[in-house]
Amino acid sequence: MEMQQFLVCVCQFFVDGVNSLSTILKNYQHVLSLVFAVKEINENHNILPNISLGFHVRDSHHDAQITYQNTLSLVFHQKRTFLNYHCDMQKSPVAVIGGLDSETSLHIATILGLYKIPQIMLCLYAPAESDVTQRTFLYRMVPDEIHQYTGLVELLLHFQWKWVGIMAMGDDEGEKFLQTLTHMLSQKGICTAFTVRMLLQGSILGVLNFYDTFLSIAKLLTKPDVKVCVLNADAHVILDVQMVLNLVVMDVKRPVNKVWVMTAHWDFFMVPFYRMKGVDVFHGTLSLAVHSSEIPGFQNFLHAQNPNSSEDGFIMVFWEQAFGCSFPYTGMAEDTERRCTGEEKMESIPGAFFEMSMTSHSYSIYNAVYAVAHALHAMYSSKNKHGAMRGRGHLESSTPHQLYPFLEKISFNNTAGDKVSFDEKGELIAEFDIINWVTFPNQSLSKVKVGRMDPRSTLYRQLSINEESITWHSHFNKTIPIALCNPPCLPGYIKQKKEEAPFCCYTCDECPVGNISNETDMYDCFECSEDQYPNKERNNCLPKKLNFLSYHEPLGIFLGVLALLFSLTTALVFGIFMKNGSTPIVKANNRDLTYCLLISLLLCFLCPLLFIGQPYGMTCQLRQTAFGIVFSVAMSSLLAKTLTVVLAFKSTQPGSKMKKWLGKKSTTFAVLCCSCIQASLCMVWLCTDPPFQDLDLNALPEEIVVECNEGSAKMFYFILGYVGLLALINFIVAFFARKLPDTFNEARFITFSMLVFCSVWVSFVPTYLSTKGKYTVAVEIFSILASSAGILTCIFFPKCYIIVLRPELNTKEQLKRRGKN
Repeated sequence: MEMQQFLVCVCQFFVDGVNSLSTILKNYQHVLSLVFAVKEINENHNILPNISLGFHVRDSHHDAQITYQNTLSLVFHQKRTFLNYHCDMQKSPVAVIGGLDSETSLHIATILGLYKIPQIMLCLYAPAESDVTQRTFLYRMVPDEIHQYTGLVELLLHFQWKWVGIMAMGDDEGEKFLQTLTHMLSQKGICTAFTVRMLLQGSILGVLNFYDTFLSIAKLLTKPDVKVCVLNADAHVILDVQMVLNLVVMDVKRPVNKVWVMTAHWDFFMVPFYRMKGVDVFHGTLSLAVHSSEIPGFQNFLHAQNPNSSEDGFIMVFWEQAFGCSFPYTGMAEDTERRCTGEEKMESIPGAFFEMSMTSHSYSIYNAVYAVAHALHAMYSSKNKHGAMRGRGHLESSTPHQLYPFLEKISFNNTAGDKVSFDEKGELIAEFDIINWVTFPNQSLSKVKVGRMDPRSTLYRQLSINEESITWHSHFNKTIPIALCNPPCLPGYIKQKKEEAPFCCYTCDECPVGNISNETDMYDCFECSEDQYPNKERNNCLPKKLNFLSYHEPLGIFLGVLALLFSLTTALVFGIFMKNGSTPIVKANNRDLTYCLLISLLLCFLCPLLFIGQPYGMTCQLRQTAFGIVFSVAMSSLLAKTLTVVLAFKSTQPGSKMKKWLGKKSTTFAVLCCSCIQASLCMVWLCTDPPFQDLDLNALPEEIVVECNEGSAKMFYFILGYVGLLALINFIVAFFARKLPDTFNEARFITFSMLVFCSVWVSFVPTYLSTKGKYTVAVEIFSILASSAGILTCIFFPKCYIIVLRPELNTKEQLKRRGKN
């Protein structure tokens, strides 16, 4: 069986200045996932039959020179590098799986691009296009980086976190992260409380005041008003964060109660720090992660690892670090007293150091190996179809750049059932998982998938989260933290920007009178519709109640009962006068006019019943017209009575011709003439612009006034003015006739009644104009009742007194004697 070597470069990450072996624990799973994938492929006869894959593992040491050196040695297979000299073509690499950061991937691509060797990168942020000469041969086993930015923004928006800190490395990649994310956050209304650019590891020792820099960052992280911090969590940043948290413990001595929101780089892999300080500060962290699934058989593969294996150059060092023991033939024998037995169980290692379930990074490496294998299978299958030479010549005739078109079109389902394919930019088409990191006192941890972010979702929401599955930091009492610059403006208030402060910081001002805001953090208040009014809190609109003088309220009941009492009193007086119609006091001054006046007064007292209750079209037309006509009849009757007194006196003078004007016809004509003028005015009013039911939505703030719109205000005042004119004429005539020496002179009583009448209606006008709603109607009713009661009292009560209580005075002799006196 022919052997074709397939070279894969996996770059390990570690802390500069510390032996690289001290950080192997977490990254060791990446190597095992690579080995596991190659093992599965070599055992699978459906992929690359008769061909076995091999690999090399190199460490970049996060150093450009070492990365270039290792890349060249991968190409030329020499410990010393000779440019443009290929030694042992059979072992030439067909593809490289690059590092976990863009810097390492860029260094590798600089050399591999010259030889058109495809590189499958694992970095979340792609190198700048201007830095890559042969971008055609670059593929990324992660989604487009813009999707990660979108996921971070959507995650913050989901929890309404609008006051956050951002931390990134102080290099080009970190600066790009800060600028891009800050811009996207501001577009969505999220402010940054602070942005921190961490020191580059290579420059820390050269910075004299790096302690002060880290101390200032530590103070920022302990600020209680910033509860959420977004971290571009690559290995460089994590190292600096560890130093900062050390200062928090030693110098600041305040808790770091934060919700950490991490990018998909995040993983617990810095072993020395966590062994000293624990991982509780990151309890409840939320992070993005490239979607991963559990690979069948992977955990069994981990259990089968043997520290005595000679094929694995990493496992012995891993074993000593993981279990704190040493093998007698290694360099750590003198540093530890405990000896490794090889029987230790990998599942007992805390999750912060090593996880038994496949991590997101390892899952990407696993898929990358399979992607290359499927591309090779497709390439060889294509050559076989075209009759290409087989065997060793066939393998040697394959060059790495021939793999490119097959990688571009690759699409397959892995053993976990997930589809793996690249888009037109050579980036993985995949979702992001939302991970909640739960830590425990024994330094173990649990990763809980609480949601996902599908960047290609056609639905409105790309992010879905199960909030009930999230474990928050104990400081937040198991509730979703609130991350705002200041408390939100409750309904009833609006936001007012603070001077020289970010737009997320504002004050809350109460809405003006008459306006409301019914949501939190509104910028403007608004008025309620005309049929609604604001409540006291100014956060809701309530429906306005109808305002009219009702029979169901005390004021309406009182005025209605009062009108009926006066009506009954008038009817009683009318009955008394009818019963005693032949007596001198009733006959005096024209009995028919007296009856007419009493009937008109009775109707005047009944008029207010038209004003009580909800007005409608017919009642609106009857109200003022009935009032105007009935009062005109009453005033006409009084005027006729007064003129009768004057004419009676004038007729007694020698040679007077006034006797012909005395009699029923003249008085009846006077009453009819005056009343018909008012009736004519009312007819004109009803025919031209009659009263109608109207709703006044603005007169009262909390009620809709149901009223009778007078239609033509001029006609209303004409009718009211005509009644006033008759009353004024009555008053003037009666005033001058009050002392006429006549036996049956009623002028003095009419004078007093008109004085009361005019006083009531003169005060009515300003009161009527100054009141609103049902009280306007009540004022008019009161004026009708008061003026009518004044006429009834002044004119008829003295006569009733004589008729009922002093009948002996109701004789001609007594009346003549009183008249002479």
